[in-house]
Amino acid sequence: MDVQLPAIPAKRYFTIGEVSELCGVKPYVLRYWEQEFTQLKPMKRRGNRRYYQHHEVLLIRRIRDLLYDQGFTISGARNQLIDTTHAGAGSSAQEFRAEAIAAAQLEQFREHREVARALAADVADGAAHTSVTLEKLTLEQVRDELMAIRESLLA
Repeated sequence: MDVQLPAIPAKRYFTIGEVSELCGVKPYVLRYWEQEFTQLKPMKRRGNRRYYQHHEVLLIRRIRDLLYDQGFTISGARNQLIDTTHAGAGSSAQEFRAEAIAAAQLEQFREHREVARALAADVADGAAHTSVTLEKLTLEQVRDELMAIRESLLA
């Protein structure tokens, strides 16, 4: 029963008749779904005329798909919408957190890159940054020297 629905035009508001045609359901079905699905709240003006926004048309199409194509009951479709809403909110929060962490790491990388460029410029100018000669150093001495350089950079 997969019916090809028409494209949603670029409009701000749609009347119940337009939504009925765009979603392939009768107007009385839309009014009933308003009672059953709390997410569906069209704006009402003059004489209780309903005006739907783009996101509500998409929601109606999702409800129609759940009920007519996937065979959910009203309560099953309601639960499915609630589950996907919560999962979407969690994933967007996780995406936001991941973006924030990535931005912080990028900023930290840029700071280290600038320090490395400054050190390279100083070395190229002949400035000595080590307190020991590089001949016959043990691994422990190299580590200690690198830690001392790191501490001086972070100070």
